Amino acid sequence: MSASERQPVTYASAGVDTEAGDRAVELMKDAVRATHGPQVLGGVGGFAGLYDLAAVSRYRRPLLATSTDGVGTKVAIAQAMDVHDTIGFDLVGMVVDDIVVVGAEPLFMTDYIATGSVVPERVAAIVRGIAEACAETGTALVGGETAEHPGLLAPDEYDVAGAATGIVEAEDVLGPERVQAGDVVLAMASSGLHSNGYSLVRRVVQVAGWSLDREVPELGRRLGEELLEPTRLYTRPCLALARDAGRHLHALSHVTGGGLAANLARVLPPGLLAEVDRSSWTVPAVFEMVRRLGDVPWTDLEATLNLGVGMVAVVSPEGVDGAVAQLAEAGVPSWVLGRVRADEGETGEGVIRGTKGVHGGAVQMLGGYRTA
Repeated sequence: MSASERQPVTYASAGVDTEAGDRAVELMKDAVRATHGPQVLGGVGGFAGLYDLAAVSRYRRPLLATSTDGVGTKVAIAQAMDVHDTIGFDLVGMVVDDIVVVGAEPLFMTDYIATGSVVPERVAAIVRGIAEACAETGTALVGGETAEHPGLLAPDEYDVAGAATGIVEAEDVLGPERVQAGDVVLAMASSGLHSNGYSLVRRVVQVAGWSLDREVPELGRRLGEELLEPTRLYTRPCLALARDAGRHLHALSHVTGGGLAANLARVLPPGLLAEVDRSSWTVPAVFEMVRRLGDVPWTDLEATLNLGVGMVAVVSPEGVDGAVAQLAEAGVPSWVLGRVRADEGETGEGVIRGTKGVHGGAVQMLGGYRTA
């Protein structure tokens, strides 16, 4: 075929619809603007988001905190259910609540969506969810990008990621340096699976042959609805705890990939060990369902899923009652998980140390889990 007989190759014929991208921006603009305070300059659609840092002058030694993450394979459930306005909460939770762990107040966030084909309504739904979660956490959504990747992703496939920046006074940073023997470990309840371990969960569901439309009596709803339950956002309650509990709050740990023990160990100093009582709470039904359906060993489940504990606080004994009461008032159930003591070199099953490249303390998981 001669050059004159061939159809011209255009960006559209290669699978990229720039007009659809523009329509998606129009559909999401109001939701994004709702997260903007006077600190955000330039509106929506610029090459870069601008944030006025004049308020930083009130800090004596301001430190910026930053974090980035994605939603993982939970997006596959959203795509299968054709429900796209909830995973934004998962994205914000995974990113912003990692910043809160050091005591930082989130300032702004950007997002990135890669998709095989831009469907404006779908992209706008994703961004609306991100914006709603940003508004709930007091974070400005100052920018983002939607990229169309035909040939790399199927038309209905997408992935989301984000990054956020926060600020904290240097002397107020939470972490291992504050933790002492005798401190109390408090659990904050998760809303469900949150956004980790979905490769395991999806495999279990596949092996069991269950559909996402299946009604599950112990869950009180369809399986897909349970699997899409948004991540609980701990931002405001934890920041309030850091402000009001003062020196009683020593550390926070966001329970994400790796489970409770691995993430708690990251915020303990070398030489200290946290004893965690597995029987101090009842494991929510969705986790027991995953275990039963896949015959998943408790050790594997414990190292993968949050099992009902989404955030952990390490506080002084004097601050326990006040922290529990304050979290309850904020709508976050909490309870005593265990205590911190000197590390005597314990080894064996249930002892976790040296996780995620951090040379820190250790966690010993004791007893057995209670299930509903």
